[in-house]
Amino acid sequence: MSTALWSSIRTVQDFPKPGICFYDLTPLFMNNMVELTDALIASIPVEQLAEVDSFVAVEARGFVLASLLAQRTGKGLLLVRKAGKLPPPVVGVGYSLEYGLDRLEMSANIAPQKVIIVDDVLATGGTLKAVNQLMHKCRHTVLGASIFLDLPDLHQGLGLKIWSVLDEHSKPAEKAVA
Repeated sequence: MSTALWSSIRTVQDFPKPGICFYDLTPLFMNNMVELTDALIASIPVEQLAEVDSFVAVEARGFVLASLLAQRTGKGLLLVRKAGKLPPPVVGVGYSLEYGLDRLEMSANIAPQKVIIVDDVLATGGTLKAVNQLMHKCRHTVLGASIFLDLPDLHQGLGLKIWSVLDEHSKPAEKAVA
């Protein structure tokens, strides 16, 4: 299945800045939603799926993936948004990412839950660390993170369990064009 999923991902060199390789999941979303959902669920241990109360959706593509998981499993969905997108009261954390600074926020009125953070791509881990910090600040228990595509050479020591569908090392070699 991973070859079929990889074949639907478009690689964009030097985006959003020189030196960054961006994985565009838009073609994957257009044609493989059932396979994508099945793969996400299969990557998370059954005991963690039984224990989780809600999936934490990280803006923006994480919204798509977490929604699929929440719908299929009948669990809740919590949104983590960029600053200024949610009505007050909110709780937030600032963080740095590979190409700048940002701030993430979530509603302050959510009772503590057991959560799994969901995002599309794990690169340096800046966003994931910030979301994990935000979850702890809001007294949620983080069971781990469900990531569609992991780029393991770019991060280390994140301090939480990571479950991924694909990692960069599983990418099939591209065929040479004569």
